[in-house]
Amino acid sequence: MTLGLINANPVVHAKKERVARNDDPHAEDAVDPLEIYDILFLQSLSVLSEESITVDEKLGRILITFTPTIQHCSMATVIGLCLREKLKDCFPPHFKVDIKVAPGSHANEESVNKQLNDKERVAAALENPNLRQLVDECLYSSEL
Repeated sequence: MTLGLINANPVVHAKKERVARNDDPHAEDAVDPLEIYDILFLQSLSVLSEESITVDEKLGRILITFTPTIQHCSMATVIGLCLREKLKDCFPPHFKVDIKVAPGSHANEESVNKQLNDKERVAAALENPNLRQLVDECLYSSEL
């Protein structure tokens, strides 16, 4: 068994400059997908794009679809947990967050999606001290 990084040299993309989509000055409380995109931290690896974030304020739902850097990415579940934890800290609890792997982008897409959207599995994963530490390191290192 080989130890080390699976994708040691990912392609890193420059961050695009954008203009906010929400032109309504009265929509201060509205959740804009660009706001979510800016909060999350995986733009430079093209794991997320602006188009991969959908917000339905009427239903109180946020859908994030991410693309792992390789099809056999062992960190896909960790990436999803990090996204979930970051959004949990930034938005009110009435929003339901769904996190999915982009169709066809991961060898175990169905399994990863099931793990990331099952409350009990997410809670159990985050109770694991090693996994919790990894998620926290991902979240806090991105804020430096």
